[in-house]
Amino acid sequence: MSRIVRLRLTCEGTTETAPRSLILKTALPTDANDGPFVHGANEVTFYVNVAAAMPEKLVPRCFDSAWRAETRKWHLLLEDLADTHEVATQWPLPPSEEICRRMVRTLARFHAAWWDHPRLGVDIGARVDAETARQAMQRHAGAYARFADHLGDRLSRERRQLYERFFEAAHRVQARVLTWRNVTLVHGDAHVWNCFVPKDGSDDLRYFDWDTWRIGLATGDLAYMMATHWYPERRRQLEGPLLDHYHQALLAHGVQGYDRAALAEDYRRSVVMQLLLPPLQWSAGIPPWVWWSHIERITAAVDDLDCRPLLG
Repeated sequence: MSRIVRLRLTCEGTTETAPRSLILKTALPTDANDGPFVHGANEVTFYVNVAAAMPEKLVPRCFDSAWRAETRKWHLLLEDLADTHEVATQWPLPPSEEICRRMVRTLARFHAAWWDHPRLGVDIGARVDAETARQAMQRHAGAYARFADHLGDRLSRERRQLYERFFEAAHRVQARVLTWRNVTLVHGDAHVWNCFVPKDGSDDLRYFDWDTWRIGLATGDLAYMMATHWYPERRRQLEGPLLDHYHQALLAHGVQGYDRAALAEDYRRSVVMQLLLPPLQWSAGIPPWVWWSHIERITAAVDDLDCRPLLG
């Protein structure tokens, strides 16, 4: 999706506080941005409008950014954390429980900073009305139909029936976020490999790859992290304790009027919405080694959490 270059800096004079290196993230030097899916613009907007207005040390520091709509060229000049941070594990190995707890604490701190914030939908992010959401779901249904045709008998009758129920009831599941209460900014791609973990064991974790941020339910990030990417045994072991830990951190950072039961219901809704991910990833040209296992994990979570009643 992008090109990453590490720049080593040579400075004149006394530069004790100057960084020794920076990360330059740019568009690919190909026509990868010529299709319907535009990369880069949303992430540049995040660093310009969002990161500058929230607590420090949740994301890498951004020193410069640009987006040019006429050419679809963009760049970000970011803090280089290679000396102090690392990705927790090699994909697809999940991190330890202790690291996962630090990750959900960091997500809670980010979510709490934007929880029901007065700038949401004004100059930070866009609020979607019911008609716009309905039209988007119609497009998603079309993507799913093409996806199902592509898979043929590799998508079972039972799973096809689940998707049919999902698209019939999606407006009811979406109605919760359209209340625009107890909403926040979400990362949108908050799997555990999009988080830099400090080597010293501190809580200075930094989330990166912000191209899919938006206004939504905080539990969308949690469902994507666990229900979409973890196989059932580990998810069943850690899901409840991590949701408890996340909720405690959310309250500690000032969120009020959102109890643990509300979090559980929103998490179930978010798990159901993860059903959209495999067909949308396929539509975007993402290869099967990414989305094929998602189908297995998401449908297992739907059943484990008794999410089908949400579909009527």
